[in-house]
Amino acid sequence: MSQSSAGIAIIGGGLSGLTAAMLLEQQGVRDVVLFEARQTLGGRILSVDAAGAVVDAREPALDRFDLGPSWFWPGLQPQLDRLVDELGLQRFAQFEDGDLLVERTPREAPLRMKGYASSPPSMRLTGGTGALIAAIRGRLDHTQLRTGQTVRRLCQVGSHIELHSEDASGALTTWRVDQVLLALPPRLAEDRITFEPPLPGKLASRWRATPTWMAPHAKYVAMYDAPFWRDQGLSGSARSALGPMAEIHDVSMPGGHAALFGFVGVPARVRRTVTEAELRAHCRAQLGRLFGERAATPVADALKDWAQDALTATAADQDSGGQHGEAPPRCADHGPWQDCLTGIGSEWSQPFPGYLAGAVDAAALGVQACLAAARSAAP
Repeated sequence: MSQSSAGIAIIGGGLSGLTAAMLLEQQGVRDVVLFEARQTLGGRILSVDAAGAVVDAREPALDRFDLGPSWFWPGLQPQLDRLVDELGLQRFAQFEDGDLLVERTPREAPLRMKGYASSPPSMRLTGGTGALIAAIRGRLDHTQLRTGQTVRRLCQVGSHIELHSEDASGALTTWRVDQVLLALPPRLAEDRITFEPPLPGKLASRWRATPTWMAPHAKYVAMYDAPFWRDQGLSGSARSALGPMAEIHDVSMPGGHAALFGFVGVPARVRRTVTEAELRAHCRAQLGRLFGERAATPVADALKDWAQDALTATAADQDSGGQHGEAPPRCADHGPWQDCLTGIGSEWSQPFPGYLAGAVDAAALGVQACLAAARSAAP
């Protein structure tokens, strides 16, 4: 077992973890190591290309379609909007022009209704939300990035923390660090990481009870050569009581391929009774019912069932309603873990738990707390 050391360890390489690393570097902190269990960075930010293949978020391109978070709202989330500007990314408004389709019963054709625009407007990023990951990764000059490393245990040893990680081959590594930032969902941290000594009971209970956004969900996207539904005066939006998708949107990329995206409304445990191929076939059939025969034959499609992703969902998420939860305390207010362990994943954000903006908000607050603790501990 090899051993290394760092001042600050970040567990999780999604938007919150990478934002924290960038903010620490901007404050002159160089002794940072980031661990990501997946082989690639991004966490719940996941994109596919026009062929339906999963792509590395570090490689930005025009045709990227999100199976994780897709939208943000500058009017409500100025901190995230400023970050988008700082990174030089391009935003555009969600397409909502045209009529909305509604499926109510299997005995009647879809109803065509006047559509409505979101207020404040929903925005997307050129190249998908993975553009955030690629841009922030490009700003990191000093942070040590350790992908394919799953943190198993955090142990208090004197004034330091021993962090034990494991790679895909089972090889173990021990790091000696001063502080830890948890850039993963509270429930996942409490379920998958062993804390020695244990976390305070009430804190562990709150983390365990906090729903992980997207964990019970499945998302489907179908790509086309052109947004033909717009020629029919349709917005690409639909609501359905029949399913399998309950809510559908136009997620075409300006200058790239057209696409329709849907939230699968079938509960996680029921989805386990069918194969991915069967569920995708049902989704294509539904698009055909709604938008015509052409919609049933996309050039490519993709499905992501987050409930079956062990690095996102726990057993407790299988029966979750999928709502945004209330943010729990991000750190212990007493005991050995006080001032050295801070939650910075999106679910720890008070105003935006589970959202992209929440990841940025929680990361900023966590870095502030981390630096304040370091200053108070300095001789």
